[in-house]
This record gives sequence, C-alpha cells and structure tokens, in this order.
Amino acid sequence: AIIRELGGIPIVANKINHSNQSIKEKALNALNNLSVNVENQIKIKVQVLKLLLNLSENPAMTEGLLRAQVDSSFLSLYDSHVAKEILLRVLTLFQNIKNCLKIEGHLAVQPTFTEGSLFFLLHGEECAQKIRALVDHHDAEVKEKVVTIIPKI
Repeated sequence: AIIRELGGIPIVANKINHSNQSIKEKALNALNNLSVNVENQIKIKVQVLKLLLNLSENPAMTEGLLRAQVDSSFLSLYDSHVAKEILLRVLTLFQNIKNCLKIEGHLAVQPTFTEGSLFFLLHGEECAQKIRALVDHHDAEVKEKVVTIIPKI
C-alpha cells in the first residue's frame, strides 16, 4: 500500500521496458508481489494496459503481441461494468492491433497463432459480442469508440 500511495507502481511498471534483462525480471517480480494487494491490482492493470497500448501502436510489435498467451479472463475487461479508463484503453488496444494488421497487410506471411493467444481472443466471437454490446454503454466516449471499431469486427 505504501508503494502505491507514494506513486511507485508506475515507476516499477516502466522498468519492464528496460534494456537490462535482470531489471525487467525484477520489475515483473515486484509487480507480481504488489498485485497481492487488491487496491494495487487496479493500478497495475492500468499500467499494464498503458504498456500494451504503447506496444500496439508499433506495427513491428503486432505479431509478438498477437502470439502472447492470454487467459480468457482478459475478455472480462470488455464488460460494461469496467471502469471507463480501462474500457477505453482495451478498446483502443483492439483498434490499434486491427489498424496494424491492416498496415502490415494482415502480416505478409500468415503466422500460426495458437489457441489461447491474444489473436484468438480478439478475433473470436465472444470478443466481438462484448464489443457490440458496448454500443449501449452509458458513457458517450465509450459509445463513440465502439462505433469506430464495429466496422473492423
């Protein structure tokens, strides 16, 4: 709690991008330990989404992101009860990846993505249904984002 209150979570999360593998590993271990605290989990989810958004803006990172193994619970981030800040970030993540796939010509050589990968989650019907359901979201900004994404589903 003290680390969170002093603004330490973003500092630790930023070390995940460090060039030194040992520092990356220690940052991931620290975030794992910090995630035991329920209040820290929200902050860590936001920091992880910021990192994913940064990566998703780079077409060269698209294939690596799509190969990442992701628990199916990731799709719960697309539920209407999720905080607006998080919801807008995961919608933007989806949009960025779709845009990068378009730029890359759907990845010139079609790689094979395994079941459980981010590709399978984002291109599955469950994800499409969750995004379509957000058209009725109470927040205008979320609705607007969804309307721009729906043609890409």
